[in-house]
Amino acid sequence: MTTHDEIREVLRRAYQIEVDGYTFYSMTADKADKPAVQELFGKLADDEVEHKLYLKDVMGKFEADGVEAFNVAKRDPVLKSFTATIFSDDFRKQAEGADFEVGVLSIGMTLESRAIKYFSGAAEKAEEAEVRDFYTFLADWEKQHLDALQQLYNGVRQDFWADSGFSPF
Repeated sequence: MTTHDEIREVLRRAYQIEVDGYTFYSMTADKADKPAVQELFGKLADDEVEHKLYLKDVMGKFEADGVEAFNVAKRDPVLKSFTATIFSDDFRKQAEGADFEVGVLSIGMTLESRAIKYFSGAAEKAEEAEVRDFYTFLADWEKQHLDALQQLYNGVRQDFWADSGFSPF
């Protein structure tokens, strides 16, 4: 059986991951000088705030109800509409060849990849199905962010490489 302390630690780490994401995305939005870039990272920061609130609620239920807290409907992020509104042609045009944008997308992907790895590992170790499913849900949640960032990164990196002289054409 996964101990109460082990589960509590994963939930605390999950919350910290969201705090770190919020901090990074909000600082990036503040530093960006292009409106579409500010909007993108501002919305990612807002999304992390929603994740924090959700996790805080789950942590409270876990302390009161134990693993039964994980038998609730999992909040499905609405990232399809989210990505459609922020991963726009405006962002790609404004981010073309820009070191800052390519760099922060890369860092964002690294943060999301580490979160996925952490939650996937926790899911493998969890003995209770409810706990394992919840950790898998958290990994999937982060994977949706990673996929969205990867899609955008792939769109702007070719321009970045060409503008930096790394393109053979």
